[in-house]
Amino acid sequence: MGFRYTDYDVIVIGAGHAGIEAALAAARMGTRTLLVTQALDTIGRLSCNPSIGGISKGNIVREIDALGGEMGRLADATMIQYRLLNRSRGPAVQAPRVQADKYRYEKLAKHTLELETNLHLYQDTIVDFVIEGETPTQRSIAAVVTERGREISAKSVVLTTGTFLEGKIYIGEYEASSGRLGEQAAVGLGSALRGMGFAVGRLKTGTPPRILKRTVDFSVLEEQAGDPDIQGFSFTGKPALIEQVSCWMTYTNEKTHKIISENAHRSPLFSGKIQGVGARYCPSIEDKVIRFADRDRHQIFLEPEGLDTDEIYINGLSSSLPEEVQDEFMRTVPGLAEAVVTRPSYAVEYDYIDPVQLTPALETKSIRGLFTAGQINGTSGYEEAGGQGLIAGINAVLFARDGTGYEPFVLSRSDAYIGVLIDDLVTLGTKEPYRMFTARAEYRLKLRHDTADERLTERAWNVGLQNDSAMQALREKCEARDRMISLWRARRVSTADATTFPMLVPHVGKNCAEALRDPKVPLETIQALDTTFNDISPAIAYSAELDVRYEYYIEAQNRRVEKLKKMDGTKIPDDFDYAGISGLCNESRNKLETIRPATLGQAGRISGLRNSDIMLIMLHLRV
Repeated sequence: MGFRYTDYDVIVIGAGHAGIEAALAAARMGTRTLLVTQALDTIGRLSCNPSIGGISKGNIVREIDALGGEMGRLADATMIQYRLLNRSRGPAVQAPRVQADKYRYEKLAKHTLELETNLHLYQDTIVDFVIEGETPTQRSIAAVVTERGREISAKSVVLTTGTFLEGKIYIGEYEASSGRLGEQAAVGLGSALRGMGFAVGRLKTGTPPRILKRTVDFSVLEEQAGDPDIQGFSFTGKPALIEQVSCWMTYTNEKTHKIISENAHRSPLFSGKIQGVGARYCPSIEDKVIRFADRDRHQIFLEPEGLDTDEIYINGLSSSLPEEVQDEFMRTVPGLAEAVVTRPSYAVEYDYIDPVQLTPALETKSIRGLFTAGQINGTSGYEEAGGQGLIAGINAVLFARDGTGYEPFVLSRSDAYIGVLIDDLVTLGTKEPYRMFTARAEYRLKLRHDTADERLTERAWNVGLQNDSAMQALREKCEARDRMISLWRARRVSTADATTFPMLVPHVGKNCAEALRDPKVPLETIQALDTTFNDISPAIAYSAELDVRYEYYIEAQNRRVEKLKKMDGTKIPDDFDYAGISGLCNESRNKLETIRPATLGQAGRISGLRNSDIMLIMLHLRV
């Protein structure tokens, strides 16, 4: 099929991490898809740190992969360092993280999109929408309008604008209309969204400086090497074989803080120029110095940006202070006295929509067929964006096929971190950049990164996003793990075993699975007892170990999940009349009418609602 400017099933606006996943999901589900971006050569750019994953974020990447998304495969193919974080802690808070080659990542992302059947790429800026219908209950998306005046029609649209929607960057007294340094903002669409009745606010983020590696004194820095056992993100692929590079650690000091404090008034963050709220968990260095005045140092990480560049990312030194001030305080940091800056740090302020205006499918409530994903929904991070993009892309396809009567693809809080993320956004909203943490997930032991395929692959296969080979790999994994556990349960610990391994003395006569529940007994000891135990991959052995060690905890958590599913399975009609419920206070009624929860479970998670309010809704639903 040749290129056409009209009649697409799905149009995706923006080619960051949310846009990539949305476009690929739509195309792989068999719909005619167009991806529109301002610059084809910046597709998939790692705007901030050159890393993928981390605590809870690594879980999201594995969930994206289990659902048939691309981020995990891109990271595996371009990684230059791999680490499993929190190895010394429990499995619920462990997660993979990789340093990616920034330039190879974006190049591979672009090429992957170019090769995808059913997907076309187009370079332009979207400035408006064509909407059909007059009333809020009837309005639906009909087409997008480009800066050059073209109208391109579609059945559904996914909006993923990142930091470019009316973006403005700040470096001291300097400011410019940009989404990233040197890249123009998407101007016009923010005003158009306001004109359509959306509640639009401003958020702020930033990025640290980059310096040349050859100008760093590594002799005074602490090295942080990668893990020798590289596992990667993808369940079906394998990481590229690499010679890993190291990251390095240093600290600010009192001299650094003195320079920053004396010049804080020149930061637009404190001068009043920036109105948007910044990320609480990733503040600028001047914000940290002012807010935590009692601390005499802050940690700084030096992260290589790739194998074919000498640039290094200075994680922890984000700032919007003038460039000369940035240069001055950087010189006080051990190892950076002679550092040559290639790109200064800067802050960026941009438009976002209040996510309570979205359904759990990430469709806007006021315009049917319009979906949003990523930083436009108030989140921060590549991983959070990618997860949303995938869900928005799937639902955009379902809408394009079946119209307003479509059955949305929604993940619950017990299904995935992506489910927690979206539920938090559409139920609670956000006034600051949202970042995922393990503490946000009530069922984090169930949501371990190694179980993402078991939780999600079959669901993706059911909607046509995952292939048969992924399902076969999942079956083989589960069968191998169950076989391993059966072997452990069939083999009992003998006196001879305890003589070789004294930690097994209390477990003589028990089977190996029972012995493994003892935290003092490592997996390696159990595996050494019988040669038949070693005919299995380390990843599957690890998964089997966790299932055995935490069996009773998982069973207890599953019972709580069943209660949650009952609540989340009770749907509330879109036109439910909360005004007709006698006994609801005005505050509760206003919240319910604003958020319009899709299920009884979502209603129960609205901040400030009482148990008695939920009981009243249940009575009217006759549950």
